[in-house]
Amino acid sequence: MSDVTRWLREIEEGEGKATDELLPLVYEELRGLAAYYLTRERPGQTLQATALVHEAYLRLVGSEEPRWNGSRQFFAAAAEAMRRILIDTSRRKNSVKQGGELERVDLTELHLAKVPPTEALLALDEALDRLAASDPESAEVVRLRFFAGLTESQTAEVMGLSRRTVSRSWAYARAWLYRELEKS
Repeated sequence: MSDVTRWLREIEEGEGKATDELLPLVYEELRGLAAYYLTRERPGQTLQATALVHEAYLRLVGSEEPRWNGSRQFFAAAAEAMRRILIDTSRRKNSVKQGGELERVDLTELHLAKVPPTEALLALDEALDRLAASDPESAEVVRLRFFAGLTESQTAEVMGLSRRTVSRSWAYARAWLYRELEKS
């Protein structure tokens, strides 16, 4: 059993000291994941990788009933927590109170006409929620593959499915999401 898995089990058993011991073990991997997510955000993003890691970690270990059957599920949950934080941040920034109806224009990029990544992320999140309503398994495959960065084999292991089933669900979900995003 790895150290991460051991500390995760102790957290599940209510051992308070375990949360302090787990962070140093997973910090670098979580920070790398956070940095990866933040590179996909709009330039000028004020949220930093360190803050994203800490917020996600607090959500994970502070939840009422943490349930992880190993480090892969923990990292998948961490990726989902980071995705939720980024989406919440995007929604907050796009709110009218925060000037969401206004668009910041950088004079050096005035000639560019592109959809900001924040809007694309929100559209993807809404489409993913619609997919989850009709096909929860395929939606979970997308979350693990796209947001957690797991391979097909790792996704199959976490979900308890065959790699071929994950491959089919991944292909279906990508086509479904592409069609949905084209409609918007």
